[in-house]
Amino acid sequence: MPRKAHLLLVDDDPNTLASLSRAFRLAGHEATVCDNVARALDLVRSEAFDLILSDVVMPGKTGIEFLEDLKKAGIKTPIVLVSGQANIEMAVHATKLGAMDFLEKPLSTDKLLVALENAMKLSRLQEENRELRDRLGKHELVGSSPAMAKLLAQIARVAPSETRVCILGETGTGKELVARAVHEKSARRENAFVTLNCAAVPAELIESELFGHEKGAFTGAAAKHLGKFEQADSGTLFLDEIGDMPVAMQAKLLRVLEEGEVERVGGDKPIRVNVRVLVATHRNLEDLVKQNTFRRDLFHRIYVFPLLLPPLRERLEDFPALVEHFARQVAGQNGWKEKSFAKDAIDELRRYAWPGNIRELRNVVERLVLLAGEGPVGGGDVRLVLPESGVGLGLASGAVEASSGSGTLAERTEQFEREVLLGEIRRQNLNMTNVARAMGLERSHLYKKCQQLGIDVQSIRKPE
Repeated sequence: MPRKAHLLLVDDDPNTLASLSRAFRLAGHEATVCDNVARALDLVRSEAFDLILSDVVMPGKTGIEFLEDLKKAGIKTPIVLVSGQANIEMAVHATKLGAMDFLEKPLSTDKLLVALENAMKLSRLQEENRELRDRLGKHELVGSSPAMAKLLAQIARVAPSETRVCILGETGTGKELVARAVHEKSARRENAFVTLNCAAVPAELIESELFGHEKGAFTGAAAKHLGKFEQADSGTLFLDEIGDMPVAMQAKLLRVLEEGEVERVGGDKPIRVNVRVLVATHRNLEDLVKQNTFRRDLFHRIYVFPLLLPPLRERLEDFPALVEHFARQVAGQNGWKEKSFAKDAIDELRRYAWPGNIRELRNVVERLVLLAGEGPVGGGDVRLVLPESGVGLGLASGAVEASSGSGTLAERTEQFEREVLLGEIRRQNLNMTNVARAMGLERSHLYKKCQQLGIDVQSIRKPE
């Protein structure tokens, strides 16, 4: 099913606007109409459109001048110009200015829909090219260890279906990578993959982020906003850290999953959406259900096919491939010469605990490639870069002693995590940005982790 498009129609003739908007709406798309260029420019600056369809001859500024203004403003929305007074010179000029097409009136519905389809294909290709350039293989799942082989087999089995997937794993294990792999191996691969980190959005804004809002729905809602569900229509929506979603919002999400409809904040009519929802969390959802902080009915809706991601410390066989992949990626993104890693460097990396998992490893490899001199990266280089790692799997001795006392495994693990974080916070002189980078965590996750472990950063004294 093709994705629903949002168009801007610009023409000074109200009858033309009415007939065009009717044609696009009958084809399942959404159209905003405007009768002058000045207003159209304001709309384009405040809303996202898939295609602009503009008349050429209008009072005030013409469609050609509109095209020039868009170009000056750096707005790259595809635009098709239409005119009843067209000539070859005008069409050539419009094309040179960046018009995607130039159509003569009277317009047929078939021509309009073909123009829209071409615009959406162009936008998709441009977006894919940007992602390829910017991310350079960032989304590739790397590894052939038994744990990864099992995970890849499960992805291959579940991806072609419409089954809901719940991705479980520690922070930094690559949950979004797995969600993208499921999307790319599904029948929805040609449509949007949209993400939302539930832990990173304030509780009062998450409804608007998910379901969108109408203009004027609340203070600051200066324009209509399409929520993540509408953005992902016919594609995949990935909800990361679902365990951190407020309970009140969970009830609304459950209704959308059951009925396949969303209602924008401030809106008065339901909007049908066709979205496959994938979720992920580093938390134990069953425990949250028992604690009444996660709805049992929503849990049963989303926990259909769980995918458990192994932590990096359980993938020791994958280190050579992962290090090579990240080193090549970093070099390519920065225009640097590729660096190889000696066996003793790989051995040193394997000894470290990797609390930040894949994300932390990628950061460390980038640091090593940046700082490395001539020749391969060696074990000595790794020891200079990794956090203090005197015992076992790179665990500070104080942390080991603290975590090996009495208590359950969960209690000892929590105490160990607390000691590791406290040590790193002190080592970084209370600079939480550096702490997050060193641990391979996002700042929002770092603060949440401190809160969970009872660490009051403000009360920690700086090292003298």
